[in-house]
Amino acid sequence: MANAGLQLLGLSLAFVGFIGIIASTVMAEWKMSSYAGDNIITAQAIYEGLWKSCVSQSTGQVQCKVYDSILHLPAMVQGTRGLMLVSIIICLISMLVAIVGMKCTTILEDQKQQKNKVAMVGGIMFIISGLFALVGTSWYGHRIAQEFYDPFTPTNARYEFGAALFVGWGAACLTIIGGAFLCCNCSSGGPTKSPHYPPSRPGPASGTDRV
Repeated sequence: MANAGLQLLGLSLAFVGFIGIIASTVMAEWKMSSYAGDNIITAQAIYEGLWKSCVSQSTGQVQCKVYDSILHLPAMVQGTRGLMLVSIIICLISMLVAIVGMKCTTILEDQKQQKNKVAMVGGIMFIISGLFALVGTSWYGHRIAQEFYDPFTPTNARYEFGAALFVGWGAACLTIIGGAFLCCNCSSGGPTKSPHYPPSRPGPASGTDRV
């Protein structure tokens, strides 16, 4: 029988990962301007995200601009957008499925095996959602590192990893771990039943017992 505590832990981790994936998607700090090498101008910092770019002045003033054209964006940004949005949608559906299959809910209470299978399906969907987010953030981070070490990239045009990438990586890992807990907690079958033996019959009375 599934353990309700472990199920609750898995769902909690996946929920925190779900919130982290949403936060990472909407954040503007996917990449930030680098000050490595001869680029020592610190009067302003440039941040770029999936939806907008921001410029932070040394005075504390921040100005952001939403991208005007979707088709004009690089394929990396468009692809990462799609992966993160698919991850959020799958994670939302898997959360609803996992809640139905949890032991602490009354839905399908009279069908224990089916309830455990529903919880396992929710866990698998959580893992898939986390993999989508992990691929999206890793792809974006790989392109940043590739352009950073490209000798043809101007020094003042190099970027480093932003906070959104680290949030996305952590959220993806939490979602995968939570889904794994839900999958491992699913029992393969119902409770084992003890073999049924027919009631024993009394044997014939011995001669000494007769009156």
